[in-house]
Amino acid sequence: MDIRTLVDYCDTLLDARGARDYGPNGLQVEGRRPVRRIVTGVSACAALAERAREVEADALLVHHGLFWEGMPRTIVGYQYRRVAALIEAGLHLIAYHLPLDRHPELGNNAQAARRLGLFAVEPFAEHQGAAVGFRGRYPEPLPAEQLVERCRRVFGQEPIAFLSGPDPVATVGVVSGGAASELHRAIAAGLDAYVTGEPAEWVMHVAREAGIHFLACGHHATERLGVRALGEHLAARFELEHEFVDLPNPV
Repeated sequence: MDIRTLVDYCDTLLDARGARDYGPNGLQVEGRRPVRRIVTGVSACAALAERAREVEADALLVHHGLFWEGMPRTIVGYQYRRVAALIEAGLHLIAYHLPLDRHPELGNNAQAARRLGLFAVEPFAEHQGAAVGFRGRYPEPLPAEQLVERCRRVFGQEPIAFLSGPDPVATVGVVSGGAASELHRAIAAGLDAYVTGEPAEWVMHVAREAGIHFLACGHHATERLGVRALGEHLAARFELEHEFVDLPNPV
């Protein structure tokens, strides 16, 4: 498959130009070949490029690309080694950040809300001009400890949990990654619980004083779902080979 055709499809599917982001979405590094095999992963790095090269992939599709606002504009040091690894392997690098958080079917947060068993799911937490998360409810509220267990199962690691909200839990907001500050929106919305990736020092006291459950389930862990779902979607639609590569990260 031609790389431009593939990227144009993803751009449209994810509404990649629909809101501001912190870096370029779409094709970040051009490779040499048509695409027949894709490797997906959370963050572009030399180790992921090497794994893609080992399995003879043609394209690497990630959530966290190589280029971000505020970074040096020189390709030196580790950044040179990352780019060089892609070029030497002839790999295309494709990245989608906020578009892959907010997509209502394939996105990190929609996937998480569905796997956590939430109903009546709707957009939540506007960020950079568009809602990036989702909120939903349990028709039959469940014990707070059961929500912790669901997070443990869905994200594959032990959450940092400050259980200060109602028990049982009826309403939950989800924003993946480094979104501790969206706790304020969850409080304003009157939610019983808020699930994100990274914690911050202040959240424990705010959660206790506001009477809301806060669960930090890992930045990496909460952002594995979307890119894998997108890879599976592309493989099925265009008859491509796909492999998701997880490079474990405790953060």
